Amino acid sequence: MNISYYGVLVKDEYRFDISKDLFPASEFIHKALGNTENMDYKHHVDDSLMRFFDHCERFVESVEKNKTALKEVERFKSSAEMDAVRRKISSRLQIPYSQFTPDMAEAAFFLCSYEFAIKSENSPWCDLLDTSDAQVLEYKNDLKQYWKRGYGHDVNRKSSCPLFHDIFKRLDEAANDYRFGQVKKTATIQVGHGETLLPLLSLMSFFKDETPLTAENFSLQHNRAFRSSQIAPYAANLVFVLYECNDGFRIQLFLNEKLMTFPNINHSAPLYETVRKHYSELLNGCEFEKECHVPQSNFRNTEL
Repeated sequence: MNISYYGVLVKDEYRFDISKDLFPASEFIHKALGNTENMDYKHHVDDSLMRFFDHCERFVESVEKNKTALKEVERFKSSAEMDAVRRKISSRLQIPYSQFTPDMAEAAFFLCSYEFAIKSENSPWCDLLDTSDAQVLEYKNDLKQYWKRGYGHDVNRKSSCPLFHDIFKRLDEAANDYRFGQVKKTATIQVGHGETLLPLLSLMSFFKDETPLTAENFSLQHNRAFRSSQIAPYAANLVFVLYECNDGFRIQLFLNEKLMTFPNINHSAPLYETVRKHYSELLNGCEFEKECHVPQSNFRNTEL
């Protein structure tokens, strides 16, 4: 497979599994650009594209800095479900319940998760949790991601407009280059964070539940689509693949190497034009400045 990393054409190994290799971006790049004659590559950092949320003033003010934006998370910390988890863990540790906080329970859950993911072994921290405890703590984390990066607040999704437009611009350019026999690059690699993927996937209506996630409906959300640990695990990756077929260009989308179907499009490889029409409202709108601008207050200071 040929890869163009910011315009530099290189050759890659035949296949490698991104999500099975936990390494930082620089090591990924060196593996992708595996041939020694191609090691002189160019790259640049564009935080306005890959960390769009930091540049979205409305997101920063209304979500990031707003203590009430995650009120559902705070309410769940005081729920009966979380209370039961605290009582069970404090009992196993033989410490007073009053000294074991919801944050401590979450810390145990994350330590268990991290050590299992990194070392592929059961951590002693995992012995403090049973399946029902893990489900409660997983839901607490999903609540946070839902209200901070997903569907909870509209600006979460809309902050990813720049990346959404950039992806389709590159797909359009690739299709046009192929039509005119001037293919300049066969792939573009962009590296970000889970915070980059969740808003984008939400903007494109993936993993959208009919009922919003709240502090009160844990018992109704066991089959929820929005599970952040599955959507954006370690080394999460999202791949758009454009094909030239007899009836036109077709597109497929892979999330963590798994083929996805676009929402409300019943085809695993729909025509690219069909997908563009499906997202026409976003393609013709979704203006970052409009969605992220915070108007100046019209309040007049009348203090003498």
